[in-house]
Amino acid sequence: MAVNRTPVLKRCRSLALDPIYLGIDKKSTRQLKRANRKMSEYGLQLREKQKAKFIYGVLEKPFRNYYKKADRMPGQTGENLMVMLESRLDNVVFRMGFARTRNEARQIVDHKHVTVNGNLVNIPSYLVKAGDVIEIREKAKSSARYKAVLEVTGGRLVPEWIDVDQEALKGTVKELPRREAIDVPVNEMLIVELYSK
Repeated sequence: MAVNRTPVLKRCRSLALDPIYLGIDKKSTRQLKRANRKMSEYGLQLREKQKAKFIYGVLEKPFRNYYKKADRMPGQTGENLMVMLESRLDNVVFRMGFARTRNEARQIVDHKHVTVNGNLVNIPSYLVKAGDVIEIREKAKSSARYKAVLEVTGGRLVPEWIDVDQEALKGTVKELPRREAIDVPVNEMLIVELYSK
C-alpha cells in the first residue's frame, strides 16, 4: 500500500494549511522560505487538489476516481466531490470524535474496530449513507485507547449531520453533509477546473 511519508507540519507549511484541520494541535514556528513569486493559475489549482488529497489522506488514483464518480452524479461536480470525501468511513469516525486525527481514524477502521449497521467494515474508503449507524466494536470499547481519545476530542464540535453518543461510542449519520456544513478550507471549483482541462 502506498503511503505519503512527508512530515505533516512541513506539508502543512507548503500548502499554507493550518494543522488543526488534520486534528493536530501543533504549530510550526518555521517560516517557509519562498520568493514572493506570483503563483500561476495552474499552480493554484494544483495546490487546492493537493490540499484536499492531504486533508483526507487520499492518493492520486483514488482521488481521480472520486472525481470521475462526482462528475457523473447529478448536481455540481465540486460539491459532489467534497461530499464524497467527507462521507468516507475514516473521516466520519474522525468527525464523531472517536479518533484524534484522520490517520488514526483510518487505522481504527483498518484494525477492525468499527461496525456499520452491525456489520464489521475495515475499509477506510467505505462511503456511508444517510441512516447508517457507526459503532466501535464491543471488544474494543473497553480499551484504554478510547478513553484517552475521548478526553482529547471531547470538546471538538461534532457536525450537525451526525448524531453521536460518545459514552456508548456510537453514532448515526442523519443525512449526507451539504457543502456549507463541510469546514475544510478547499476551493473545489479550482479542482474541477484542473481536471476539466
